[in-house]
Amino acid sequence: MLIDTTLREGAQLFGAYFSLETRERIVSGLLSIGVDEIELGWVGQEGLDELIRRIGARRGRTALSVWSPCREADIRKAAGLGIDRINIGVPVSDLHIENRLRTDREGLLERLARTVLAARILGMEYVSVGLEDLSRADRDFALKAAGLAQDVGASRVRLSDSLGLLTPPMTAELVTAFRDGLDIDLAVHCHDDFGMATGNAVTALSSGADFADVSLLGIGERSGIAATEELAAYLTLKENSHAYKVEDLRGLCHFVSQAAGVPIPRTKAIAGKDIFACESGLHAHALSKSPELFEPFDPARIGANRMVAVGGKSGRAAVANALADRGLDLPEQGLPALVDEVRKLAWELERPLTDSELSKLVKN
Repeated sequence: MLIDTTLREGAQLFGAYFSLETRERIVSGLLSIGVDEIELGWVGQEGLDELIRRIGARRGRTALSVWSPCREADIRKAAGLGIDRINIGVPVSDLHIENRLRTDREGLLERLARTVLAARILGMEYVSVGLEDLSRADRDFALKAAGLAQDVGASRVRLSDSLGLLTPPMTAELVTAFRDGLDIDLAVHCHDDFGMATGNAVTALSSGADFADVSLLGIGERSGIAATEELAAYLTLKENSHAYKVEDLRGLCHFVSQAAGVPIPRTKAIAGKDIFACESGLHAHALSKSPELFEPFDPARIGANRMVAVGGKSGRAAVANALADRGLDLPEQGLPALVDEVRKLAWELERPLTDSELSKLVKN
C-alpha cells in the first residue's frame, strides 16, 4: 500500500513552495487515484489546519496523517488536528543520536517511549514510528527501538533509508529481519540517491512490508524518494495487486511538475510524453502488427497515446505503414526513393518527420 508524502517529503524539495490551493489540488488528485494514505505535512506547518478543514469528509478510505518529530509538545499539537494517523520520526543511527539529539541510545529509547505513550494517551489510535537513518544504524539497536515502539502502543514502524544507501537485496534482508521481529504494520521510506528508490520500495513490499512511502515524480530532499506514479502503475498494471486509478497519474504529475518547477524528462517512466513514441524501423513495424511486442501495457491504461513516426531510423515497412495510416498513396516502385528522402530530411532536421513533412515528400 502507498503512503504519498508529496506534501511532506516532496515539500522539502529545494525551491519548492506549494500554496494552500496547490496543496488542496494535490490532495484531491491523490484521493482520486486512491492512495492508501496521504501524509499532509508536518506539525507546525503553515496552513496545515486549513488544509485539513478543506479536505473534510472527502477522504473516503484514504487515511490522513502528519509527520512530527519525537517531541511531546509536537504530539500535543498533532492531537488537535483531527487526523487519522501520526508519523513520529526518530533517528536511530549513533551519528544522529549523538550529534543531532545530543543524547545516547538509552536516552533516545526513553524519549521514544514517552512520545508514543503521550500520543496514545491523547487519543491517537494509529501511531507510526519512523526509524530514520536506519541504513547506517546498528541493526540490533534499531530492532530494539522497533520492539519498544510496538510494546508501548505503536501501530506501525517505518524503516527509512534516509541517504539512499540500500540495494534491493539489502532491502529484502532488512525488511525480513524487521518483519520477523514485529507484529504490527511495517513501512519503508526509500531515498533515491543512487537511483534505487523505486526498486527498493517494490522489493520491500514483496518482502513483507505493508506500506511504501512515495511522492509524485519522486520529489523530495536531494534526489527524492520512490515515485508515486511508478509504484502505483507497477502494483496495478504488473502485479495486479491493487486498483489505483492510474489513468489520472500523468495529469497530476504534470501539475506537480509546474508547481514544483521540476521539468519531466520526455522519457520519464509513466509521466514522460515520449514513453510510447517509436521511430526505430524494426520496432515501428512490429508495433503495427502487435503492439504488445514492444509495449509493457496498453498506453490507454495510463491515459497516454502511442506515437509512431518515420525518420532517419525508418525502413521500407515502417514508411509503408506510415503512408497507410495517414491515407497517403504512393506506387510501390516509388517507396525506396521515398525512404531515402525521409532519412535524409530527418538527419538534416535531427528529429523524426511530422505528418505534414511526410505528406509533402510524397506529393513531391
